Amino acid sequence: MSLPATTQVRAEIDATGYTIIPGFLSQDVLQQVDDCFDAWLGQHAGRNNFEGLATERIYTLVARDKVFQDIVEDARILALLDHYFLPNYLLTASQAIVISPGESAQPWHTDDAFYALPRPRPMISLSTIVAIEPFTAENGGTQVIPGSHLWSDEEIAGSYIHGDHESDPELVDRVAERAIPLEMNAGDCAVFAGTLLHRGGPNTSTVTRRALSNQYCQPWARTQENFFLSIPPQEVARMSAKLQSLLGYSIHPPFMGQVTASHPLKALEEGFVPPAFRQ
Repeated sequence: MSLPATTQVRAEIDATGYTIIPGFLSQDVLQQVDDCFDAWLGQHAGRNNFEGLATERIYTLVARDKVFQDIVEDARILALLDHYFLPNYLLTASQAIVISPGESAQPWHTDDAFYALPRPRPMISLSTIVAIEPFTAENGGTQVIPGSHLWSDEEIAGSYIHGDHESDPELVDRVAERAIPLEMNAGDCAVFAGTLLHRGGPNTSTVTRRALSNQYCQPWARTQENFFLSIPPQEVARMSAKLQSLLGYSIHPPFMGQVTASHPLKALEEGFVPPAFRQ
């Protein structure tokens, strides 16, 4: 992406909280992702109204195939992260989200609501959602509330934070007229601030809505997915240096992330034994 385009993308995110990058994935990469989904879907049903009872989510997507690793460290997204976040920012979530016919609307939420810092505030996380199939207003295309990334705690009160309640009915009514469904072609990518109110829409169609979502956060924030436990170190050792850093094998100055006073990359060396357990 050229500098002017990057500047335009940032301006759109700053003003409305989101933007769309058309043609983010090539047809070849899109087919590779679709083939993976074909092989894996059918055993990852959602467990509540947030995950979606007619939705499948495949977590830790970054570890499942090289194609997803390449998408995670796409240069266009890294350029945005370099602008918004401190060095050594992290990947916080990497998942497939496939909404099937009959799914109800997801509760309104923001992706960094669990970072309990007063709003309005800068984003702590940045999200991407890539359309693997076309997004429409009927098949569960993501809905957003433009400008809500700037709302205060009072304005956003009632939005989903925990997994045990619905969005506040008053909030749903208040934002209903402001909601915009993101209609995207397969391969397009929506990028939005972690402070933006959004949700997966209801799927009233007869087709699925396949997507993948990578989310990133500041280097000092706890990640949603614990990649240290979900991806074996020997697998991380085969990944690129940038991806290793995104997964937490890095130091945020002066020493956040250290492993018994050593750089965490040492944990990827063959035969590594944590110092506390050495004989």
